[in-house]
Amino acid sequence: MSSEQYVRDLRQVDETHVALVGGKGAHLGALSRIEGVRVPVGFCVTTEAFGRVMAQAPSIGERIDALAGLDPEDRGGRQAIRTLSAEIRRTIEGISVPDEPAAAITGALTRFGGGAAYAVRSSATAEDLPTASFAGQQDTYLNVVGPAAVLRHVSRCWASLFTERAVIYRRRNGIDHRAVRMAVVVQRMVFPHASGILFTADPVTGNRKVATVDAGFGLGEALVSGLVDPDVFTVRDDEVVGRVIAAKRRALHALPEGGTREVAVDPRLREQPALTDAQAVRLVRLGRRIEARFGRPQDIEWCLVDDGFQIVQSRPITTLFPVPETDDGENHVYVSVGHQQMMTDPMRPLGLSMWQLTAMAPMLTAGGRLFVDVTGRLASTAGRAALLDVMGKGDPLVRDALETVLDRGDFVPTLPDTGPGGPPAGGAPAPIATDPALVAELIERSRVSVAAVERDIRTKSGPALFDFLLEAFEEHKRVLADPLSMQVIMAGMEATWWLNDTLREWLGEKNAADTLTLSAPGNITSEMGLALLDVADVIRPRPEVVAFLQGVEDDGFLDELAKLAGGSEARDAIEAYLDRYGMRCVGEIDITRPRWRERPATLVPLILDNVRNFGPGAAARRFEEGRQKARQKEQDVLSRLRGLPDGDRKAEETQRMIDRVRTFIGYREYPKYGIISRYFVYKRALTKEAERLVRAGVLAEAEDVFYLTFQELREAVRANRVDDRLVRQRREAFRWYHALTPPRVLTSDGEALSGAWRREDVPAGALVGLAVSAGTVEGRARVVLDIADADLEAGDILVTAFTDPSWSPLFVAVAGLVTEVGGLMTHGAVIAREYGLPAVVGVERATGRIRDGQRIRVHGSDGYVEILP
Repeated sequence: MSSEQYVRDLRQVDETHVALVGGKGAHLGALSRIEGVRVPVGFCVTTEAFGRVMAQAPSIGERIDALAGLDPEDRGGRQAIRTLSAEIRRTIEGISVPDEPAAAITGALTRFGGGAAYAVRSSATAEDLPTASFAGQQDTYLNVVGPAAVLRHVSRCWASLFTERAVIYRRRNGIDHRAVRMAVVVQRMVFPHASGILFTADPVTGNRKVATVDAGFGLGEALVSGLVDPDVFTVRDDEVVGRVIAAKRRALHALPEGGTREVAVDPRLREQPALTDAQAVRLVRLGRRIEARFGRPQDIEWCLVDDGFQIVQSRPITTLFPVPETDDGENHVYVSVGHQQMMTDPMRPLGLSMWQLTAMAPMLTAGGRLFVDVTGRLASTAGRAALLDVMGKGDPLVRDALETVLDRGDFVPTLPDTGPGGPPAGGAPAPIATDPALVAELIERSRVSVAAVERDIRTKSGPALFDFLLEAFEEHKRVLADPLSMQVIMAGMEATWWLNDTLREWLGEKNAADTLTLSAPGNITSEMGLALLDVADVIRPRPEVVAFLQGVEDDGFLDELAKLAGGSEARDAIEAYLDRYGMRCVGEIDITRPRWRERPATLVPLILDNVRNFGPGAAARRFEEGRQKARQKEQDVLSRLRGLPDGDRKAEETQRMIDRVRTFIGYREYPKYGIISRYFVYKRALTKEAERLVRAGVLAEAEDVFYLTFQELREAVRANRVDDRLVRQRREAFRWYHALTPPRVLTSDGEALSGAWRREDVPAGALVGLAVSAGTVEGRARVVLDIADADLEAGDILVTAFTDPSWSPLFVAVAGLVTEVGGLMTHGAVIAREYGLPAVVGVERATGRIRDGQRIRVHGSDGYVEILP
């Protein structure tokens, strides 16, 4: 049998050979072919050799199957993973390398110098991938001397495929243990003066034009393992623009007999830089050449030998947030749409493209999220002021991030103003009649328009459906852009701002509008939460129904309800709720998310919480209590104003604003309801097309269409053909996008900015955010990342990443709210005010810094959260 089955020279392989030599081997082979890049010579022990070893121990397969069923987030599961993975490693290491692979390895060692020292390095097939680097998950052994030692360490590398950390990493990244195989790279050892890591993009900010070099004396393993602090060079445009020189007290050196040893650095060298500035710039130039070859920013391990650099590894930096693709070479600044829409999770391609086709502004995609290019607005001085004002009112952290970019003065050009930049930044709201009939008219227009789409789409299928939908999208945008609708929305929002700003000036009253908007009429989102209390009223007196719902696990439960005593009434109540609100769900701007009508079991835990935590009539009672509090606040404010100089005028003006905000603020939520109602109509029609493609054998499952854009799905329906490989690639990318944190602001250089709170008026240790709903409350923090996992009791404080309208049923059961994302007029803030919940939003990493079950105090008037002892 040919030795090439088991051993391949590095210069014989490239990225097309990952299945044979693993990710590291494939990348090293490709690196060795780049002009000017030196890679230590060596060879790869192929995955065929690994396969021979695994075939000699059938019991390993059983243990791998057992690993697949274990949850690393569970304490018992973690211990079982530790035990099983150790057993697998011991079994693999106990198997002698079979004769044919052993002969191929020793033959290769003879060709490269049998008595030389080698680095023996793991190279798994799921390693150095664009979406999962597996950095540090498998083992590397340095300065291995002699054929017997090399063979022994090859076995140890094979076994390291099942280190506990590698097993858990694969599980978290959705990679099947059986689908991964291990190759081994064996390279001539180099003994460097200095070594380290080069990132061709700044790994902290994401800036693609800034490279960072970490450098230390001796072998790089000391730096990688954290044994020593490195020198850090920051390089931009062939110039070192920053450097931090560490006190290098220890280094790792190779021993003549093999292995490595930690040694003390000569005191005269400890404060000396490991590289000169010229060497750092030369290294970055080399890195740019490697980056260009692989087409993405790289994490590169290097060694400096006799003033020449040798590259020992290069892999993609997988933590960088992608940048929207443009080809004009100009600077761009992008603002996150998800932070405005309170949905920062990634969206599938169909969801992204549908939102793009129905949105009022052009949007770009990156990392499974949507962004708007605001460069033009920022370049105009008038447009800049208006944009910053609007962004600041929506989410102050977006404004701070934009100002960070602007303050540099060299990224966004300043262009001459060509016209108005947007609405005025301040002043009294524009006149509009405070007439509830305006709201009723707008709601009726939306209802009629949605009904027309629902009626007309029933007769459409195939290519004709997509032609119809493109026309429907134009009507969709026309309804959204209705001038009267926009005027009513702005009237309510501006009246809110006016009341908060003016009453603070006149009365020293903070966040007065928070109380004045309690139980404002006509808010479809707050009504949705209260309506689920009414559903609980129907179910509560029927113990057989309650017991049945406690065991519900699937979405077919509604058909079973009618068989129970009182079940028909319970089913009718839930069905009526779904008829009104069933188009909603968490992350509802993504059309691919399952709606409540599609997954009614999602509502069951919320209904049961309401049954347990509330008594009959809670919805009407709660709404009336809020209305009375708002009325009392109104009387108090007006009375105090009349006692001021020019008080009658101030009271009269304030009364107009209160009337305006109570008339119009509820409508703020209705356009979103209309959008989502339309989306459900679109989705049901597209789902029928997907099911037809499944029946025709074009798709494996209907949900595959979620990984196609609208345009691609249209072509698939026309041609009756889908690229399965594209669907698989998109599915894998979507999994990766979940691991990325989207920034509020992103530049075309790749710099990700999330803004910062610059406040000194909060207690030490407090978590700072934005005050959006007045009041102070103490309670147990319930950290909820998935609405289906909510288990709330009266007095709990909900802590979560973001809340869109679908979360409002939870608001009736809690005493306060803390979110990582949000602004003064986002949905969660509006509903928190209407329900009278103290709320703070925009609290950075709240779900990580606050532990579930901790007692916290939410200062909804001052914008901070205290973690209590």
